[in-house]
Amino acid sequence: MSSFTHLDAKGNPNMVDVGEKAVTRRSARARAIVALGQEIMDQLEAGDIRTAKGPVFQTAVLAGIMASKKTGELIPLCHPLGLDNCNVDIHVNEAREVVIDCTARITARTGVEMEALTGATVAALTVYDMCKAFSHDILIREVKLMEKTGGKRDFKREG
Repeated sequence: MSSFTHLDAKGNPNMVDVGEKAVTRRSARARAIVALGQEIMDQLEAGDIRTAKGPVFQTAVLAGIMASKKTGELIPLCHPLGLDNCNVDIHVNEAREVVIDCTARITARTGVEMEALTGATVAALTVYDMCKAFSHDILIREVKLMEKTGGKRDFKREG
């Protein structure tokens, strides 16, 4: 049975010691789904919405990348990492939902799942923040890890 890696033998919070792990190429992709409601989606028909704060999707991309780089400062037991690359892609799917994919990459002793999840989440929150002037009928429906490579085991979610 697996144990929680961030707890010591006494159950106290503990940062994982990655000093003995091998340096490998690691990547992770996380996805957030945002349902904006009819009123806002109608605004998107012509492309990215421009608000007083700027273009929604472009601003969300920058926010997601910035958040990924700050993950170690936001989540207490995450290692501070210098990412090799981070990419945020935003598109509207067939169900007229905003799909945000954040991919983080690094060559290191620890993975970047939390960086990808943080980037996707903050990008989704940025979409919410920039669109709430149109309507509060906005739902950040889910945030999930889609895939990761490198480290002990790879993972890939279908769909």
